[in-house]
Amino acid sequence: MALTIGIVGLPNVGKSTMFNALTKNNVLAANYPFATIEPNVGVVPLPDERLDRLAALFKSDKTVPATVSFVDIAGIVRGASEGEGLGNKFLANIREADAICQVIRVFEDDDVAHVDGKVSPESDMETINTELILADLQTLEKALPRLDKEVKGKKTDKSVLDAAKEAQGILEAGDTLFAKGFDVAPIRELGLLTGKPFLYVFNVDEDQLTDTELQASLQKLVEPAEAIFFNAKLEMDLTEMSDGDALEMLQGFGATESGLNQLAHKGFRTLGLQTYLTAGPKESRAWTIHRGWTAPQAAGVIHTDFQKGFIKAEVISYDDLIELGSVAEARAHGKARMEGKDYVMADGDVVEFRFNV
Repeated sequence: MALTIGIVGLPNVGKSTMFNALTKNNVLAANYPFATIEPNVGVVPLPDERLDRLAALFKSDKTVPATVSFVDIAGIVRGASEGEGLGNKFLANIREADAICQVIRVFEDDDVAHVDGKVSPESDMETINTELILADLQTLEKALPRLDKEVKGKKTDKSVLDAAKEAQGILEAGDTLFAKGFDVAPIRELGLLTGKPFLYVFNVDEDQLTDTELQASLQKLVEPAEAIFFNAKLEMDLTEMSDGDALEMLQGFGATESGLNQLAHKGFRTLGLQTYLTAGPKESRAWTIHRGWTAPQAAGVIHTDFQKGFIKAEVISYDDLIELGSVAEARAHGKARMEGKDYVMADGDVVEFRFNV
């Protein structure tokens, strides 16, 4: 299961610089609109120090972390919902993402032109949200007559039409569906953009990384979404450093984790995802599942046969396993549990599935 986050924003806000840092790729980052035309896709490992400890414990040949796919999408401009700039391409690309990450410019730099001639985070967010809202309204205007006919013909339940009309009302009031906590499940097939989870990355100057008052005011602008604050150029520098040097630099800004790692972890949380772990001589691996999934569903991520033939799962919490030092000791201390089909997985479970096919 892959998590895909679409990176969007106005031109020249630092999207491609951030993407370069995420993937350590040399994606074109230029001081003019639409430097990114085709979306660049990068698959990034989710930082997880638990894997290294498990690999040492089991003498694993390799570690395989969970991954997050980031898609760097062309800079949006006013009128994108009507096809301005690369609007149609932008909208098509973002529909494929599981979540939308808006990169918002806060930094000042006379050498990097702002498409609107001034730096205003609130205005930038309003521009992007407006275009997404207008695109969704167009989708609904086309869908509502069809849904109305289907309801009258008893091909579709009335609750679907009601949900579409409710969504239309929220959008016409100028709000995104995500911000209003609207449940898009009944009309998921419409692919409404503002119903996707939102994350916000504020690309700040270095001296603003420790400005808690500024960060609090920006966080308030995007509630209930997650906000991440970083300096894209600094993040690029961190990718070139050793882990020790990078941590030392981060600590100088009062941080213990890079902004990029925060983005990956918060993206997971926003989408309601978690990981469970498997370990052995060949590999220690993290597997991505949704919170609330049962053991058979989790087994199916490894192979569908594991889910079909599920018998039981031996589960040890990561903390217990590390504390006791081996599976044998965990069993001896009663910390290895045999769980059945109704067991709901917890983040960090170390699991061995028993199945029959």
